[in-house]
Amino acid sequence: MRQFASRLLTNFGPRKQSGARNLFAKSTMPASKLVLSIDQGTSSTRVILFDAKANVRNIHQIEVEQINRHPGWCQMDPVAIMSSVNACANAITVPEDATVVAVGITNQRETTVVWDKKSGLPLADAVVWLDNRTRETVAKLVGKTPSNNKNHFQRICGLPIATYFSAVKLRWLIDNEPAVQEAHADGRLMFGTVDSWLIYNLTGGVDGGIHVTDVTNASRTMLMNLSTLQWDKEIIEFFGFENVHLPEIKKSSDVFGIIKSGPFAGVPISGCLGDQQAALLGQRCIHPGDLKNTYGTGCFMLFNTGSEAVIPPSEFGLLTTVAYQLPDEPPKYALEGSIAIAGAAVRWLRDNLGIIQNAAEVGELASRVDDTGGVYFVTAFSGMYAPYWRDDARGCIVGLTQYTNKSHICRATLESVCWQTKEIVEMINKSSSTPLKRLKVDGGLTASDLCMQLQADILGIPVERPSMAETTAFGAAIAAGLGVGAWSRQELFEGDDFGDVKVFESVIEMEERNGRFQLWKKAVEKSFGSA
Repeated sequence: MRQFASRLLTNFGPRKQSGARNLFAKSTMPASKLVLSIDQGTSSTRVILFDAKANVRNIHQIEVEQINRHPGWCQMDPVAIMSSVNACANAITVPEDATVVAVGITNQRETTVVWDKKSGLPLADAVVWLDNRTRETVAKLVGKTPSNNKNHFQRICGLPIATYFSAVKLRWLIDNEPAVQEAHADGRLMFGTVDSWLIYNLTGGVDGGIHVTDVTNASRTMLMNLSTLQWDKEIIEFFGFENVHLPEIKKSSDVFGIIKSGPFAGVPISGCLGDQQAALLGQRCIHPGDLKNTYGTGCFMLFNTGSEAVIPPSEFGLLTTVAYQLPDEPPKYALEGSIAIAGAAVRWLRDNLGIIQNAAEVGELASRVDDTGGVYFVTAFSGMYAPYWRDDARGCIVGLTQYTNKSHICRATLESVCWQTKEIVEMINKSSSTPLKRLKVDGGLTASDLCMQLQADILGIPVERPSMAETTAFGAAIAAGLGVGAWSRQELFEGDDFGDVKVFESVIEMEERNGRFQLWKKAVEKSFGSA
Protein backbone atom coordinates (compact mmCIF):
# COMPACT_ATOMS: atom_id res chain seq x y z
CA MET A 1 0.00 0.00 0.00
CA ARG A 2 2.81 2.45 0.88
CA GLN A 3 4.56 1.74 -2.43
CA PHE A 4 1.28 2.27 -4.31
CA ALA A 5 0.69 5.57 -2.50
CA SER A 6 4.22 6.72 -3.31
CA ARG A 7 3.72 5.98 -7.02
CA LEU A 8 0.37 7.76 -6.93
CA LEU A 9 1.95 10.89 -5.49
CA THR A 10 4.69 11.37 -8.07
CA ASN A 11 3.44 9.81 -11.32
CA PHE A 12 1.59 12.03 -13.79
CA GLY A 13 1.16 9.13 -16.22
CA PRO A 14 1.31 9.25 -20.02
CA ARG A 15 0.38 12.43 -21.79
CA LYS A 16 -2.59 12.44 -24.15
CA GLN A 17 -1.76 12.82 -27.81
CA SER A 18 -1.72 16.40 -29.02
CA GLY A 19 -3.62 17.81 -31.94
CA ALA A 20 -6.67 19.02 -30.01
CA ARG A 21 -8.70 21.99 -31.20
CA ASN A 22 -8.74 25.18 -29.17
CA LEU A 23 -12.15 24.71 -27.57
CA PHE A 24 -12.14 27.89 -25.51
CA ALA A 25 -10.77 31.01 -27.12
CA LYS A 26 -8.68 32.18 -30.02
CA SER A 27 -5.21 32.97 -28.70
CA THR A 28 -3.50 36.22 -29.62
CA MET A 29 -0.15 34.98 -28.34
CA PRO A 30 2.31 32.66 -30.06
CA ALA A 31 1.11 29.15 -29.27
CA SER A 32 4.61 28.14 -28.24
CA LYS A 33 4.43 30.04 -24.93
CA LEU A 34 1.77 28.43 -22.76
CA VAL A 35 1.76 28.10 -18.98
CA LEU A 36 0.14 25.24 -17.10
CA SER A 37 -1.66 26.40 -13.96
CA ILE A 38 -2.54 24.00 -11.13
CA ASP A 39 -5.39 25.37 -9.01
CA GLN A 40 -5.86 23.12 -5.98
CA GLY A 41 -8.84 24.30 -3.95
CA THR A 42 -11.01 23.13 -1.09
CA SER A 43 -13.82 21.91 -3.34
CA SER A 44 -11.99 20.98 -6.54
CA THR A 45 -8.70 20.70 -8.39
CA ARG A 46 -8.33 22.33 -11.80
CA VAL A 47 -5.47 22.33 -14.26
CA ILE A 48 -5.61 25.02 -16.95
CA LEU A 49 -3.46 25.96 -19.96
CA PHE A 50 -3.13 29.74 -20.49
CA ASP A 51 -1.52 32.14 -22.88
CA ALA A 52 -0.37 35.59 -21.73
CA LYS A 53 -3.70 37.22 -22.66
CA ALA A 54 -5.62 34.94 -20.27
CA ASN A 55 -7.06 32.80 -23.04
CA VAL A 56 -7.88 29.35 -21.71
CA ARG A 57 -6.41 26.81 -24.11
CA ASN A 58 -7.47 23.69 -22.20
CA ILE A 59 -8.92 22.87 -18.80
CA HIS A 60 -9.82 19.88 -16.65
CA GLN A 61 -11.47 19.85 -13.24
CA ILE A 62 -12.14 17.19 -10.57
CA GLU A 63 -14.18 17.65 -7.39
CA VAL A 64 -12.27 16.70 -4.23
CA GLU A 65 -13.70 15.18 -1.07
CA GLN A 66 -13.80 16.86 2.31
CA ILE A 67 -13.98 14.58 5.35
CA ASN A 68 -16.15 15.81 8.25
CA ARG A 69 -15.78 13.33 11.10
CA HIS A 70 -17.01 15.62 13.89
CA PRO A 71 -18.88 18.94 14.15
CA GLY A 72 -16.54 21.74 13.12
CA TRP A 73 -13.89 19.36 11.75
CA CYS A 74 -12.81 19.38 8.11
CA GLN A 75 -9.93 17.34 6.74
CA MET A 76 -8.70 15.98 3.41
CA ASP A 77 -6.54 13.06 2.31
CA PRO A 78 -3.20 14.44 1.05
CA VAL A 79 -2.77 11.44 -1.27
CA ALA A 80 -6.19 12.12 -2.79
CA ILE A 81 -5.26 15.78 -3.25
CA MET A 82 -2.10 14.80 -5.13
CA SER A 83 -3.85 12.17 -7.22
CA SER A 84 -6.49 14.74 -8.27
CA VAL A 85 -3.69 16.98 -9.54
CA ASN A 86 -2.17 14.06 -11.45
CA ALA A 87 -5.53 13.12 -13.00
CA CYS A 88 -6.25 16.67 -14.12
CA ALA A 89 -2.77 17.11 -15.59
CA ASN A 90 -3.04 13.83 -17.46
CA ALA A 91 -6.30 15.00 -19.04
CA ILE A 92 -4.74 18.15 -20.50
CA THR A 93 -4.05 18.04 -24.24
CA VAL A 94 -1.37 20.43 -25.47
CA PRO A 95 -1.83 21.81 -29.03
CA GLU A 96 0.66 20.37 -31.53
CA ASP A 97 2.43 23.69 -32.15
CA ALA A 98 2.58 24.68 -28.46
CA THR A 99 5.18 24.32 -25.73
CA VAL A 100 4.41 24.42 -22.04
CA VAL A 101 7.21 26.63 -20.75
CA ALA A 102 6.30 26.83 -17.06
CA VAL A 103 3.98 25.56 -14.36
CA GLY A 104 2.27 27.75 -11.77
CA ILE A 105 0.61 26.55 -8.58
CA THR A 106 -2.14 28.17 -6.56
CA ASN A 107 -3.73 26.49 -3.58
CA GLN A 108 -6.12 26.56 -0.68
CA ARG A 109 -4.20 28.41 2.01
CA GLU A 110 -3.55 27.53 5.68
CA THR A 111 -4.54 23.87 5.12
CA THR A 112 -1.88 21.95 7.02
CA VAL A 113 -0.08 18.86 5.68
CA VAL A 114 2.43 16.78 7.66
CA TRP A 115 4.52 13.97 6.22
CA ASP A 116 7.41 11.67 7.08
CA LYS A 117 10.87 12.77 5.91
CA LYS A 118 11.95 9.13 5.64
CA SER A 119 9.01 7.69 3.66
CA GLY A 120 7.62 10.82 2.04
CA LEU A 121 4.08 9.75 3.00
CA PRO A 122 1.46 11.67 4.99
CA LEU A 123 1.38 11.18 8.75
CA ALA A 124 -2.26 12.30 9.05
CA ASP A 125 -5.07 13.82 7.02
CA ALA A 126 -4.57 17.45 6.08
CA VAL A 127 -6.38 19.79 8.48
CA VAL A 128 -8.34 22.21 6.27
CA TRP A 129 -8.24 25.97 6.77
CA LEU A 130 -11.87 26.19 7.93
CA ASP A 131 -11.51 23.38 10.49
CA ASN A 132 -12.03 24.64 14.06
CA ARG A 133 -11.08 21.61 16.17
CA THR A 134 -8.28 23.75 17.61
CA ARG A 135 -10.44 26.00 19.82
CA GLU A 136 -8.89 24.62 23.02
CA THR A 137 -5.42 24.88 21.49
CA VAL A 138 -6.07 28.54 20.71
CA ALA A 139 -7.18 29.22 24.29
CA LYS A 140 -4.03 27.57 25.68
CA LEU A 141 -1.76 29.46 23.30
CA VAL A 142 -3.37 32.82 24.06
CA GLY A 143 -2.97 32.13 27.77
CA LYS A 144 0.69 31.34 27.18
CA THR A 145 1.47 34.75 25.62
CA PRO A 146 3.00 37.39 27.91
CA SER A 147 0.10 39.75 27.09
CA ASN A 148 -2.63 37.08 27.33
CA ASN A 149 -3.87 38.49 24.02
CA LYS A 150 -4.70 36.71 20.75
CA ASN A 151 -3.08 39.62 18.86
CA HIS A 152 0.25 39.27 20.68
CA PHE A 153 2.19 38.37 17.49
CA GLN A 154 0.24 40.59 15.10
CA ARG A 155 3.11 43.09 14.95
CA ILE A 156 5.37 40.33 13.60
CA CYS A 157 3.19 38.12 11.42
CA GLY A 158 0.07 40.25 10.85
CA LEU A 159 -2.28 37.58 12.22
CA PRO A 160 -4.13 36.78 15.45
CA ILE A 161 -3.88 33.43 17.20
CA ALA A 162 -6.95 31.74 15.71
CA THR A 163 -8.19 28.36 14.53
CA TYR A 164 -7.73 29.56 10.93
CA PHE A 165 -3.95 29.53 10.71
CA SER A 166 -1.49 26.71 10.06
CA ALA A 167 0.70 27.02 13.16
CA VAL A 168 -2.25 26.33 15.45
CA LYS A 169 -3.27 23.32 13.36
CA LEU A 170 0.29 21.96 13.42
CA ARG A 171 0.44 22.35 17.19
CA TRP A 172 -2.81 20.36 17.48
CA LEU A 173 -1.48 17.59 15.24
CA ILE A 174 1.69 17.25 17.30
CA ASP A 175 -0.33 17.17 20.52
CA ASN A 176 -3.04 14.75 19.36
CA GLU A 177 -1.83 12.46 16.54
CA PRO A 178 0.54 9.68 17.75
CA ALA A 179 2.21 9.24 14.35
CA VAL A 180 2.91 12.97 14.19
CA GLN A 181 4.20 12.98 17.76
CA GLU A 182 6.60 10.14 17.01
CA ALA A 183 7.90 11.74 13.82
CA HIS A 184 8.36 15.02 15.66
CA ALA A 185 10.36 13.35 18.43
CA ASP A 186 12.52 11.53 15.85
CA GLY A 187 13.18 14.65 13.73
CA ARG A 188 11.23 13.24 10.77
CA LEU A 189 8.29 15.67 10.79
CA MET A 190 7.92 17.70 7.60
CA PHE A 191 5.34 20.46 7.50
CA GLY A 192 3.89 22.46 4.67
CA THR A 193 0.78 24.03 3.26
CA VAL A 194 -0.76 22.42 0.17
CA ASP A 195 1.63 24.17 -2.22
CA SER A 196 4.64 22.65 -0.41
CA TRP A 197 3.08 19.19 -0.54
CA LEU A 198 2.41 19.47 -4.28
CA ILE A 199 5.86 20.82 -5.16
CA TYR A 200 7.56 18.20 -2.99
CA ASN A 201 5.80 15.39 -4.86
CA LEU A 202 6.02 16.91 -8.34
CA THR A 203 9.79 17.29 -7.95
CA GLY A 204 10.37 13.71 -6.83
CA GLY A 205 8.85 13.18 -3.37
CA VAL A 206 11.04 11.05 -1.15
CA ASP A 207 13.46 10.73 -4.09
CA GLY A 208 14.87 14.25 -3.94
CA GLY A 209 11.64 16.25 -3.74
CA ILE A 210 12.11 19.94 -2.94
CA HIS A 211 10.63 21.30 0.29
CA VAL A 212 9.68 24.89 -0.45
CA THR A 213 6.89 27.46 -0.23
CA ASP A 214 6.33 31.05 -1.31
CA VAL A 215 5.95 34.26 0.69
CA THR A 216 2.16 34.41 0.31
CA ASN A 217 1.55 30.93 1.69
CA ALA A 218 4.18 31.36 4.38
CA SER A 219 2.47 34.56 5.51
CA ARG A 220 -0.65 32.51 6.34
CA THR A 221 1.05 30.14 8.77
CA MET A 222 1.62 32.67 11.62
CA LEU A 223 5.29 31.66 11.52
CA MET A 224 6.74 34.15 9.00
CA ASN A 225 8.06 37.59 9.89
CA LEU A 226 6.44 40.09 7.51
CA SER A 227 9.54 42.29 7.52
CA THR A 228 12.27 39.70 6.95
CA LEU A 229 10.11 37.23 4.94
CA GLN A 230 11.77 34.42 6.91
CA TRP A 231 10.56 32.09 9.66
CA ASP A 232 10.51 34.03 12.90
CA LYS A 233 12.62 32.55 15.70
CA GLU A 234 10.50 33.99 18.52
CA ILE A 235 7.27 32.53 17.13
CA ILE A 236 8.89 29.18 16.25
CA GLU A 237 10.08 28.82 19.83
CA PHE A 238 6.70 29.91 21.21
CA PHE A 239 4.94 27.12 19.30
CA GLY A 240 7.69 24.59 20.01
CA PHE A 241 8.53 23.91 16.37
CA GLU A 242 12.33 23.92 16.61
CA ASN A 243 12.40 20.23 15.60
CA VAL A 244 9.99 20.58 12.64
CA HIS A 245 11.28 20.62 9.06
CA LEU A 246 9.89 23.87 7.60
CA PRO A 247 9.98 24.64 3.86
CA GLU A 248 12.34 27.20 2.38
CA ILE A 249 10.56 30.50 1.63
CA LYS A 250 10.94 31.93 -1.90
CA LYS A 251 9.40 34.71 -3.98
CA SER A 252 6.01 34.02 -5.61
CA SER A 253 7.69 34.18 -9.00
CA ASP A 254 10.84 32.05 -8.90
CA VAL A 255 12.03 28.63 -10.02
CA PHE A 256 10.91 26.31 -7.22
CA GLY A 257 12.00 23.10 -8.92
CA ILE A 258 11.68 20.95 -12.03
CA ILE A 259 8.90 18.41 -12.54
CA LYS A 260 10.59 15.05 -12.35
CA SER A 261 8.30 12.63 -14.20
CA GLY A 262 5.22 12.33 -16.38
CA PRO A 263 4.06 14.32 -19.42
CA PHE A 264 5.43 17.61 -18.09
CA ALA A 265 8.77 16.24 -16.92
CA GLY A 266 11.49 18.85 -17.24
CA VAL A 267 9.11 21.83 -17.04
CA PRO A 268 10.01 24.29 -14.27
CA ILE A 269 7.57 25.17 -11.51
CA SER A 270 8.17 28.93 -11.51
CA GLY A 271 5.09 30.44 -9.88
CA CYS A 272 3.37 29.83 -6.58
CA LEU A 273 0.78 31.83 -4.62
CA GLY A 274 -2.01 31.20 -2.17
CA ASP A 275 -5.34 31.23 -3.99
CA GLN A 276 -6.56 34.62 -2.78
CA GLN A 277 -3.30 36.36 -3.60
CA ALA A 278 -3.32 34.65 -6.99
CA ALA A 279 -6.79 36.08 -7.66
CA LEU A 280 -5.53 39.56 -6.74
CA LEU A 281 -2.74 39.20 -9.30
CA GLY A 282 -5.06 37.58 -11.84
CA GLN A 283 -7.41 40.56 -11.57
CA ARG A 284 -4.33 42.74 -12.20
CA CYS A 285 -4.82 44.53 -8.87
CA ILE A 286 -1.18 45.59 -8.83
CA HIS A 287 -1.53 49.17 -7.58
CA PRO A 288 -2.02 50.39 -4.00
CA GLY A 289 -5.74 50.82 -3.41
CA ASP A 290 -6.79 48.07 -5.82
CA LEU A 291 -9.32 45.65 -4.32
CA LYS A 292 -10.88 42.32 -5.22
CA ASN A 293 -13.28 39.87 -3.56
CA THR A 294 -13.23 36.14 -4.34
CA TYR A 295 -16.39 34.11 -3.72
CA GLY A 296 -15.26 30.50 -3.43
CA THR A 297 -15.68 27.95 -0.66
CA GLY A 298 -15.09 30.95 1.60
CA CYS A 299 -15.01 34.60 0.62
CA PHE A 300 -11.85 36.71 0.77
CA MET A 301 -11.36 40.42 0.14
CA LEU A 302 -7.82 41.71 -0.48
CA PHE A 303 -6.87 45.39 -0.57
CA ASN A 304 -3.46 46.14 -2.09
CA THR A 305 -1.38 48.36 0.25
CA GLY A 306 1.74 48.36 -1.93
CA SER A 307 5.16 48.05 -0.31
CA GLU A 308 3.85 48.86 3.17
CA ALA A 309 2.69 46.13 5.55
CA VAL A 310 -0.17 48.01 7.21
CA ILE A 311 -1.10 46.71 10.68
CA PRO A 312 -4.66 47.97 11.35
CA PRO A 313 -6.22 48.33 14.80
CA SER A 314 -7.05 44.83 16.05
CA GLU A 315 -10.73 45.73 16.53
CA PHE A 316 -11.08 46.09 12.75
CA GLY A 317 -10.56 42.32 12.40
CA LEU A 318 -8.46 42.68 9.25
CA LEU A 319 -5.36 40.60 8.50
CA THR A 320 -2.04 41.82 7.14
CA THR A 321 -0.64 39.50 4.50
CA VAL A 322 1.88 39.35 1.67
CA ALA A 323 0.07 39.98 -1.62
CA TYR A 324 2.86 38.70 -3.90
CA GLN A 325 6.54 39.11 -4.73
CA LEU A 326 7.55 39.18 -8.38
CA PRO A 327 11.10 38.97 -9.82
CA ASP A 328 13.45 41.86 -8.97
CA GLU A 329 10.81 43.51 -6.76
CA PRO A 330 10.24 44.01 -3.05
CA PRO A 331 7.17 42.25 -1.67
CA LYS A 332 3.72 43.80 -2.02
CA TYR A 333 1.32 43.59 0.91
CA ALA A 334 -2.43 43.57 1.39
CA LEU A 335 -5.12 43.92 4.02
CA GLU A 336 -7.51 40.99 4.01
CA GLY A 337 -11.01 40.37 5.26
CA SER A 338 -11.85 36.68 5.49
CA ILE A 339 -15.25 34.94 5.47
CA ALA A 340 -15.15 31.24 6.32
CA ILE A 341 -18.32 30.08 4.55
CA ALA A 342 -19.55 31.28 1.16
CA GLY A 343 -19.89 28.67 -1.60
CA ALA A 344 -19.62 26.04 1.13
CA ALA A 345 -23.09 27.09 2.29
CA VAL A 346 -24.47 26.32 -1.17
CA ARG A 347 -22.78 22.93 -1.04
CA TRP A 348 -24.38 22.41 2.39
CA LEU A 349 -27.84 23.13 0.94
CA ARG A 350 -27.14 20.50 -1.71
CA ASP A 351 -25.36 17.76 0.23
CA ASN A 352 -26.80 18.08 3.74
CA LEU A 353 -30.33 19.43 3.31
CA GLY A 354 -31.08 18.31 -0.25
CA ILE A 355 -32.84 21.62 -0.98
CA ILE A 356 -31.03 21.89 -4.33
CA GLN A 357 -29.60 19.33 -6.72
CA ASN A 358 -26.79 21.49 -8.11
CA ALA A 359 -25.17 24.84 -7.31
CA ALA A 360 -26.87 26.73 -10.14
CA GLU A 361 -30.26 25.88 -8.68
CA VAL A 362 -29.71 28.12 -5.64
CA GLY A 363 -29.97 31.21 -7.83
CA GLU A 364 -33.00 29.86 -9.68
CA LEU A 365 -34.89 29.23 -6.44
CA ALA A 366 -33.77 32.51 -4.87
CA SER A 367 -35.04 34.46 -7.86
CA ARG A 368 -38.58 33.14 -7.35
CA VAL A 369 -39.06 35.47 -4.38
CA ASP A 370 -38.53 39.23 -4.13
CA ASP A 371 -36.86 39.09 -0.72
CA THR A 372 -35.98 36.65 2.08
CA GLY A 373 -39.28 37.13 3.87
CA GLY A 374 -37.36 38.45 6.88
CA VAL A 375 -35.04 35.42 7.03
CA TYR A 376 -31.32 35.86 7.81
CA PHE A 377 -28.89 32.94 7.56
CA VAL A 378 -25.65 33.37 9.53
CA THR A 379 -23.39 30.71 8.00
CA ALA A 380 -21.02 30.43 10.95
CA PHE A 381 -20.35 26.71 10.53
CA SER A 382 -16.73 27.24 11.62
CA GLY A 383 -17.20 30.34 13.72
CA MET A 384 -17.17 33.92 12.43
CA TYR A 385 -14.03 35.29 10.81
CA ALA A 386 -13.61 38.98 9.97
CA PRO A 387 -14.38 41.31 11.54
CA TYR A 388 -15.46 39.36 14.65
CA TRP A 389 -13.03 36.43 14.98
CA ARG A 390 -15.42 34.51 17.22
CA ASP A 391 -14.75 30.77 17.30
CA ASP A 392 -17.76 30.30 19.62
CA ALA A 393 -20.21 31.33 16.88
CA ARG A 394 -22.30 28.72 15.07
CA GLY A 395 -24.65 28.85 12.12
CA CYS A 396 -28.19 30.01 12.70
CA ILE A 397 -31.26 30.87 10.63
CA VAL A 398 -33.45 33.55 12.18
CA GLY A 399 -36.77 35.07 11.16
CA LEU A 400 -38.48 31.82 10.15
CA THR A 401 -42.29 31.86 9.87
CA GLN A 402 -44.90 29.58 8.34
CA TYR A 403 -44.55 31.75 5.25
CA THR A 404 -40.89 30.74 4.78
CA ASN A 405 -40.07 28.31 1.96
CA LYS A 406 -36.90 26.97 0.39
CA SER A 407 -36.65 29.92 -1.99
CA HIS A 408 -36.36 32.27 0.99
CA ILE A 409 -33.64 30.04 2.47
CA CYS A 410 -31.72 30.05 -0.82
CA ARG A 411 -31.96 33.83 -1.11
CA ALA A 412 -30.87 34.27 2.52
CA THR A 413 -27.86 32.04 1.79
CA LEU A 414 -26.72 34.33 -1.02
CA GLU A 415 -27.43 37.44 1.05
CA SER A 416 -25.37 36.04 3.93
CA VAL A 417 -22.18 36.28 1.88
CA CYS A 418 -23.11 39.78 0.74
CA TRP A 419 -23.81 41.07 4.27
CA GLN A 420 -20.53 39.66 5.56
CA THR A 421 -18.75 41.32 2.64
CA LYS A 422 -20.36 44.64 3.59
CA GLU A 423 -18.99 44.33 7.13
CA ILE A 424 -15.47 43.87 5.75
CA VAL A 425 -15.86 46.80 3.33
CA GLU A 426 -16.77 49.00 6.30
CA MET A 427 -13.58 47.99 8.10
CA ILE A 428 -11.43 48.60 5.01
CA ASN A 429 -13.03 52.02 4.58
CA LYS A 430 -12.07 52.83 8.18
CA SER A 431 -8.47 51.78 7.39
CA SER A 432 -8.25 53.80 4.18
CA SER A 433 -8.27 57.54 3.58
CA THR A 434 -10.50 57.07 0.51
CA PRO A 435 -13.79 55.09 0.63
CA LEU A 436 -14.03 52.19 -1.80
CA LYS A 437 -15.82 53.16 -4.98
CA ARG A 438 -16.08 49.78 -6.73
CA LEU A 439 -15.55 46.09 -6.07
CA LYS A 440 -13.89 43.65 -8.48
CA VAL A 441 -15.18 40.11 -8.02
CA ASP A 442 -14.35 36.56 -9.07
CA GLY A 443 -15.03 32.99 -7.96
CA GLY A 444 -17.79 30.43 -8.39
CA LEU A 445 -20.65 32.35 -6.77
CA THR A 446 -20.10 35.32 -9.10
CA ALA A 447 -21.66 33.26 -11.90
CA SER A 448 -24.99 34.13 -10.27
CA ASP A 449 -26.25 37.46 -11.60
CA LEU A 450 -28.70 37.57 -8.70
CA CYS A 451 -25.94 37.20 -6.11
CA MET A 452 -23.89 39.98 -7.70
CA GLN A 453 -26.94 42.26 -7.93
CA LEU A 454 -27.65 41.58 -4.25
CA GLN A 455 -24.01 42.44 -3.49
CA ALA A 456 -24.26 45.77 -5.34
CA ASP A 457 -27.52 46.58 -3.54
CA ILE A 458 -26.08 45.75 -0.13
CA LEU A 459 -22.81 47.66 -0.68
CA GLY A 460 -24.22 50.64 -2.54
CA ILE A 461 -21.24 50.65 -4.94
CA PRO A 462 -20.76 49.09 -8.39
CA VAL A 463 -19.68 45.45 -8.56
CA GLU A 464 -17.50 44.51 -11.56
CA ARG A 465 -17.33 40.93 -12.82
CA PRO A 466 -14.82 40.04 -15.57
CA SER A 467 -15.85 37.75 -18.40
CA MET A 468 -12.71 35.67 -17.80
CA ALA A 469 -13.67 33.62 -14.76
CA GLU A 470 -10.35 31.86 -14.09
CA THR A 471 -8.58 34.76 -12.40
CA THR A 472 -7.12 32.67 -9.56
CA ALA A 473 -5.48 30.16 -11.87
CA PHE A 474 -4.35 32.94 -14.19
CA GLY A 475 -2.64 34.70 -11.29
CA ALA A 476 -0.48 31.63 -10.76
CA ALA A 477 0.20 31.53 -14.51
CA ILE A 478 1.30 35.18 -14.43
CA ALA A 479 3.81 34.42 -11.67
CA ALA A 480 5.10 31.35 -13.52
CA GLY A 481 5.40 33.11 -16.88
CA LEU A 482 7.35 35.97 -15.32
CA GLY A 483 9.44 33.53 -13.29
CA VAL A 484 11.08 32.07 -16.40
CA GLY A 485 10.94 35.22 -18.50
CA ALA A 486 8.47 33.68 -20.96
CA TRP A 487 5.94 36.50 -20.55
CA SER A 488 6.60 40.22 -20.12
CA ARG A 489 5.04 42.65 -17.67
CA GLN A 490 3.93 44.81 -20.58
CA GLU A 491 1.80 42.14 -22.23
CA LEU A 492 0.40 41.01 -18.86
CA PHE A 493 -0.42 44.30 -17.16
CA GLU A 494 -0.91 46.91 -19.90
CA GLY A 495 -3.99 47.36 -22.05
CA ASP A 496 -7.62 46.34 -21.53
CA ASP A 497 -7.85 43.33 -23.84
CA PHE A 498 -8.68 40.80 -21.11
CA GLY A 499 -12.37 40.54 -21.97
CA ASP A 500 -15.54 42.40 -21.11
CA VAL A 501 -16.57 43.42 -17.62
CA LYS A 502 -20.19 43.28 -16.44
CA VAL A 503 -21.11 46.00 -13.95
CA PHE A 504 -23.89 45.61 -11.38
CA GLU A 505 -25.29 48.87 -9.94
CA SER A 506 -27.30 49.25 -6.74
CA VAL A 507 -31.07 49.69 -7.24
CA ILE A 508 -32.18 50.09 -3.61
CA GLU A 509 -32.27 53.17 -1.37
CA MET A 510 -29.82 53.78 1.46
CA GLU A 511 -32.59 53.72 4.08
CA GLU A 512 -33.64 50.21 3.09
CA ARG A 513 -30.00 49.05 2.95
CA ASN A 514 -29.20 50.38 6.42
CA GLY A 515 -32.36 48.98 7.97
CA ARG A 516 -31.70 45.49 6.67
CA PHE A 517 -28.06 45.75 7.74
CA GLN A 518 -29.12 46.35 11.34
CA LEU A 519 -31.31 43.23 11.22
CA TRP A 520 -28.35 41.27 9.87
CA LYS A 521 -26.18 42.42 12.78
CA LYS A 522 -28.86 41.27 15.25
CA ALA A 523 -28.84 37.85 13.59
CA VAL A 524 -25.05 37.68 13.91
CA GLU A 525 -25.26 38.39 17.62
CA LYS A 526 -27.57 35.40 18.04
CA SER A 527 -24.85 33.12 16.64
CA PHE A 528 -22.35 34.01 19.38
CA GLY A 529 -21.81 31.76 22.39
CA SER A 530 -23.26 28.73 20.65
CA ALA A 531 -20.17 26.51 21.09
